Amino acid sequence: MRILMTGASSFTGYWFAKQLTENGHEVVATFTRPKADEYDGEPRAHRVASLLGFVEPRFGVRFGDERFASAIEDEHYDAVCAHGADVTEYKSPDFDICRAVANNTLGLTRVLRATAEKGMRVVLTGSVFEGGEGAGSEGLPHFSPYGMSKAFTAELFRHYSRREGADLGKFVIPNPFGPLEEPRFTNYLIKTWRAEETAGVRTPLYVRDNVPVSLLAAAYARFVTNPPANGYTHCSPSGYAEAQGAFAERFAREMRPRLGLPCELELASQTEFAEPRVRVNTEPLNGADFGWDESRAWDEVAEFYESVPSMV
Repeated sequence: MRILMTGASSFTGYWFAKQLTENGHEVVATFTRPKADEYDGEPRAHRVASLLGFVEPRFGVRFGDERFASAIEDEHYDAVCAHGADVTEYKSPDFDICRAVANNTLGLTRVLRATAEKGMRVVLTGSVFEGGEGAGSEGLPHFSPYGMSKAFTAELFRHYSRREGADLGKFVIPNPFGPLEEPRFTNYLIKTWRAEETAGVRTPLYVRDNVPVSLLAAAYARFVTNPPANGYTHCSPSGYAEAQGAFAERFAREMRPRLGLPCELELASQTEFAEPRVRVNTEPLNGADFGWDESRAWDEVAEFYESVPSMV
């Protein structure tokens, strides 16, 4: 298959594009910046440099702009993967929802009309932190303004795909972790252990859905290339759905023999819950279904942090 994909420079986008090409598909990846060397922050710069070895890059292109829409109308593709999204200051409580939705849906009707006319499948990436996604507590609210922007984006995609007769799939991402991710929880753990310190877990009672990115990528590639049905389809892949304290202990248990470090933890006594206490995806992934090796995935995490210490 020939696939047009946005958002490949992101953590999950990199692994999704990599898995698709390893499965024998051709990925044309769009990048919003004019050239590769304008991605100068790690680990994104590292991901972009690596991507150039296995995707066909198109620089200075955004979802729905003239070059993007013309590519769908004038070239051959089997699927369009709308993985990119406006994430500018996405952690801020003042995140601009309206701007993000406008950017995420630029030229949407033209794109969906063209995909419908040419029989292309569209796959939109969603998030478990959107209101109404997954399973959990407190009535499944939006986690943040960013989560709300993703939900509104998905609603618009679904509405206009029905109107234009386009096949739409939504792939919902939980909490992926693995090589080349941004400095988040597992990165913090490794950094703390390397400093020969005990890593503190401040929110051990939150139940989240951490999934190895290589397993998530295998599920994504199958969802894109082997859709379960025509029309609208939805995938909510789940990994290690457990308390954050339990996941930290799992991570430490796997890293100790691989890194040769004590990997000590201290779980706080959590009494405040500013976020919903439970939010997980609903479709557990079986690695054997994808030929995925769990032990090898843990090896890759340790090998990455040993080979690229500058990213810790």
